[in-house]
Amino acid sequence: MSGKNGLPKIQTDKKAVDENIICHDDSAKPVKAQTVDELHSLQVKKSAPTTPTVGILGSFAPSPARPDEQIQKQQLQSISASLASLTRETGPKLVKGDPGSRSEKSAPVSHKTADVTPAPNNSDSALKFTHILYNLSPPELYEQAIKYEKGSFITSTGAMATLSGAKTGRSPKDKRVVKGENNGDDLWWGKGSPNIEMDEHTFMVNRERAVDYLCSLEKVYVNDQFLNWDPEHRIKVRIVSARAYHSLFMHNMCIRPTPEEVENFGSPDFTIYNAGMFPCNRYTHYMTSSTSIDINLGRREMVILGTQYAGEMKKGLFSLMHYLMPKRQILSLHSGSNMGKNGDVALFFGLSGTGKTTLSTDQNRYLIGDDEHCWSDNGVSNIEGGCYAKCIDLSKEKEPDIWNAIKFGSVLENVVFEEHTRLVDYTDKSVTENTRAAYPIEYIPNAKIPCVGPHPKNVILLACDAFGVLPPVSKLTMAQTMYHFISGYTALVAGTEDGIKEPTATFSACFGAAFIMYHPTKYAAMLADKMQKHGATGWLVNTGWSGGSYGLGSRIKLAYTRKVIDAIHSGSLLQANYTKTKVFGLEIPSEVEGVPSEILDPVNTWSDKDAYNETLLKLGGLFKKNFEVFLDYKIGADNNLTQDILAAGPNF
Repeated sequence: MSGKNGLPKIQTDKKAVDENIICHDDSAKPVKAQTVDELHSLQVKKSAPTTPTVGILGSFAPSPARPDEQIQKQQLQSISASLASLTRETGPKLVKGDPGSRSEKSAPVSHKTADVTPAPNNSDSALKFTHILYNLSPPELYEQAIKYEKGSFITSTGAMATLSGAKTGRSPKDKRVVKGENNGDDLWWGKGSPNIEMDEHTFMVNRERAVDYLCSLEKVYVNDQFLNWDPEHRIKVRIVSARAYHSLFMHNMCIRPTPEEVENFGSPDFTIYNAGMFPCNRYTHYMTSSTSIDINLGRREMVILGTQYAGEMKKGLFSLMHYLMPKRQILSLHSGSNMGKNGDVALFFGLSGTGKTTLSTDQNRYLIGDDEHCWSDNGVSNIEGGCYAKCIDLSKEKEPDIWNAIKFGSVLENVVFEEHTRLVDYTDKSVTENTRAAYPIEYIPNAKIPCVGPHPKNVILLACDAFGVLPPVSKLTMAQTMYHFISGYTALVAGTEDGIKEPTATFSACFGAAFIMYHPTKYAAMLADKMQKHGATGWLVNTGWSGGSYGLGSRIKLAYTRKVIDAIHSGSLLQANYTKTKVFGLEIPSEVEGVPSEILDPVNTWSDKDAYNETLLKLGGLFKKNFEVFLDYKIGADNNLTQDILAAGPNF
């Protein structure tokens, strides 16, 4: 059958079938939608409600038979209670859903305040609605950030790049803790302490300022999540924030609940009010800048004003765990942790630049976590649900796991990327040197899920000694472990731009002084008790310089350090012969497989022995001076630091 010009005629009659037809009718049935809006509504499937159904107080008691609208109402009632002003009659009027979406609607709710005698609701803020975006998924948060937050972009690998504003790091001098009757004697105050006190009234002033700001917005983000992978000691946290970036960051960093866990979430154990886009009032008592990060342990609340740096939320919750867990006889630790295939667990302590993340992320071992852990009678558990890695000079060759984890769902803070291709330049410090990536821990291929493990066998204290006098590895006695744990030593090298070549000693008690709540000796005593009970061995590993200080010697090769760590994991280092060094009295092995024996004793690597001895005494003096603040502290009523711990330090 031919058409014009001898071409085959197109057959459209379905009853007639001709094998020679070259065109066929592949049309489908038309869509059911009659309008574009109806067509868009067909594109997205309705999800099960992600709202709590158990444990909400008030007249909205849970009932399995209630419709979705009632479930949403009781969940909003819980959030309204969190956002309630304590000086007005009712809390904010909340509505669930994005105000920009016509399809999302819910009945408004408000919370009745009973804490204080309230003022009448005669303000404009009492007339408006605040939309709640609750436990949004990463794709939803991407859409919010890119649409509404300037400086948010999708990079070439799918990660979301964003900016943290004027602050690109934590503000430790602006962090305050309410000193009250319940914690005045327990917490560490005064010289050397990270805890700057404030009173209850000032906290409430800042809380009211933060809540008023959040309720003045058209919408806020609410995350209900968990801390601690040990279900017996899990903490429920609620984060209220103004930016999608903050919500996605905490989605990655906290433990993400299942739909069933969300339904049973109830009231939180701790709440963060992140109003970081709004400054504190400089005329408020205790305020020294426009930034204030305030923790009230009695109210179980944290208020953030004047900084958008997301790390404040992560470390604020870590401070909370440093307070809560020791009360349960659980040791909170600023450490990495991994586990061998035979179940042997190691803890890695170390300050920035010591290699804690690099050495705990081992392709031959399971990663339990890279930064925050608890050690309970059940073993070790990760506090977090994600990792927060430094990105400066990141390369696929040196850090393949971190490199590959920066993909869709990850947050990149303050990085610089190429305008057209969106390729990130990890060497660029134009915004800050403190560029970071936050990603879920399951993005690491060998992560152990759930992130728990048995009791550790090895406790590894890492130091990057730029003075070049500490050995690559030394076995510690229990007293030495406590001494070096309390000291928390590393050495930093000043930037070359100011011409300074002299290394600077840095001490941070328990390798995380900025986050601890009690005196360091309390954590050290708990660590020693658990190590003795479970037969763990302490090690001091120097990842810094050998053959001279910075500028003269060279940094110990990473390959050698990995061989040292492998020998610790395998147990072979316990069988080695040991000699003791001068001044610090450290036991050093005579040999380690794969490591040149001559570098194991640092004096052998220095050509100028007098310079070595002088530098060794100098570092010993810095240790002694740092430890002076701990000498007269008492644990409990009458338990002074023991002479064994003091003797475990440098002697000369």
